Amino acid sequence: MTTIADPVIGRWYKDLESNLTFKVVAIEGNDESVEVQFANGDLGEYDNESWYSSTIDYIEDPEDWSAPFDELEADDLGYTDPDRHARPDAEDLDISDLLD
Repeated sequence: MTTIADPVIGRWYKDLESNLTFKVVAIEGNDESVEVQFANGDLGEYDNESWYSSTIDYIEDPEDWSAPFDELEADDLGYTDPDRHARPDAEDLDISDLLD
């Protein structure tokens, strides 16, 4: 069986032969190389020929997909709130104002 799944940045895949799970993080040089980050955090690369001769298929995002991605910003996870939700005069308050 060979790969029929085209690489898509941000999509998760599994190499069925090696049992490796990874996410495509970049496609370089007119689809000549596919850069991936494996579920354990390691980075790797497939050239176009090895991608399509492997046994790679689409999978759903792993449940805890962010664990190995140590350089993620909070907004990369999709739940950042840019609003501070602070009262404008909060700097002028002391603890007794909050206890009232």
